[in-house]
Amino acid sequence: MSEDSEFRPGPASGIGSMPGGDAREAAKTVAGTFEGPETGMPFLVELPARGPGADMIGRTAGMLVELYARVEPSGWRIGDRPGRDTKRARSWLGEDLDALEEFTQGYEGPLKVQAVGPWTLAAALELRNGEVALSDAGACRDLAGSLAEGLREHLADVRRRVPGAEIVLQLDEPSLVAVLRGQVKSASGYRTHRAVDRQVIEATLRDVIGVQEGGPVVVHSCAPDVPFALLRRAGAAAVSFDFALLTERDDDAIGEAVEGGTRLFAGVVPGTDGPLSDPAGSVMGVRTLWRRLGLNPGLLTDAVTLTPACGLAGASPEYARRALAHCVRAARSLADNPE
Repeated sequence: MSEDSEFRPGPASGIGSMPGGDAREAAKTVAGTFEGPETGMPFLVELPARGPGADMIGRTAGMLVELYARVEPSGWRIGDRPGRDTKRARSWLGEDLDALEEFTQGYEGPLKVQAVGPWTLAAALELRNGEVALSDAGACRDLAGSLAEGLREHLADVRRRVPGAEIVLQLDEPSLVAVLRGQVKSASGYRTHRAVDRQVIEATLRDVIGVQEGGPVVVHSCAPDVPFALLRRAGAAAVSFDFALLTERDDDAIGEAVEGGTRLFAGVVPGTDGPLSDPAGSVMGVRTLWRRLGLNPGLLTDAVTLTPACGLAGASPEYARRALAHCVRAARSLADNPE
């Protein structure tokens, strides 16, 4: 890779969210499934079932520096001072970090932490007038700056807690395509906010990605039409996506990404309860894509990490455990027979 040629996240990982509300049990499951480079990359668990503040937006809002948010009937809204919602979000994050630290004693290798990216955050957090921050260019800049400072503090905390870890930052951007296309609805629901200039989006992402100071950043989106080229230019070392949503329109961008050293986090296992195919069947589409693009089969296991299609918050605890273990088995099948 251009910035971090030694990025080796391992053959499998998860997206971030898990079912239930027991931080220790979830951390134990993840640490037991992904024990290091041979099996996959463990990650800091998110448990949104606990309620507001444990959800994706609230969790990241709790990381902001000198910006605070509270829960309103319409969603999360920026306020003047930290209230109970901010305190709850920070408390749950602390609980999750304690559990991570407990089950990664002595761990050495890649370790992933997740936060919402600047554009999905801007499309979700409301200003005082009820419109989302996306409606105000200045608010978007302030939000991105606050997020960057909060992430620096968060990453430093994780490094202190797990000193042997090589921290990988994942930015969740499920709303990025909607922001690019001007599809984010206004508060009234009768209109949409204007599309943000692609150069502004790219520059903002580059600034937030820069908090890793050369370390690897994964950008995740389980929406269709992931902008692979834009994310690569912004500095993403890897792109995480729902493999089932790919079309042949994505072929050129994926081929260029792989040849440029960008890692693919391919979501091949369903995120909600259902039957799981055999491991070889789960990666059949990945092999087909590789052949269609004419890529070197020897690159496959170096370039691809297997994950669930999206977070597992909506799954049962038993299915979540099986889905993560299935990713490991599917990755082993891919390595044994890349052709």
